[in-house]
Amino acid sequence: MKIYLLSLGAGVLVGVIYSLLNVRSPAPPLVALVGLLGILAGEQIVPVAKQMVAGHGLAAAWRQAKCAPHMFGMLPGRHAGEAKETTSVAEKAS
Repeated sequence: MKIYLLSLGAGVLVGVIYSLLNVRSPAPPLVALVGLLGILAGEQIVPVAKQMVAGHGLAAAWRQAKCAPHMFGMLPGRHAGEAKETTSVAEKAS
């Protein structure tokens, strides 16, 4: 969560500096960002459809295709849980 807050803070700081210098932001317009979201969502259609054709429900297909990590990255608080899971799997194997 800390990295997200730092990123937001850096963005706000740059926005304030741009405003003080009367410079327009080079950020893409909202329509471009919505298009990028569409690309990310569209990439997930085929893997999820394959899982659903194999007989899985939508929620199971979403998980098995690992859509959430691809679309949203590692969400805050998820790192600790995955590190514990990886450690316990490695301990069981040895």
